[in-house]
Amino acid sequence: MPVATRAELLNPADFAAAIADPSRVTINVHTPNEGQLPGTDSSLPFDQIQQQAATLPPDRTTPLAIYCRTGTMSATAAKDLAALGYTDVIELQGGMLAWRHTGRTIEE
Repeated sequence: MPVATRAELLNPADFAAAIADPSRVTINVHTPNEGQLPGTDSSLPFDQIQQQAATLPPDRTTPLAIYCRTGTMSATAAKDLAALGYTDVIELQGGMLAWRHTGRTIEE
């Protein structure tokens, strides 16, 4: 099976539908903390993905959803997750700003 080189970018509506699936682990990779989406499972700074790999699901096929404030940090995190072998990663296009722009809420 080929390894994904980056996450699949989803708009806020599609991302919201995807993270509603309880099998998908949702991770806020933004630093510093500027809030999180409802239903977020954990926070892991985008620049600590490699160093904190042990805190991620050990099964590399676990569906992951990542996001940050604008999409820049999550793009970096997506590359690191792919390098670690994760095969099912989605990313919120435009980050929390796009999420909020569509009328969705951010938890403080």
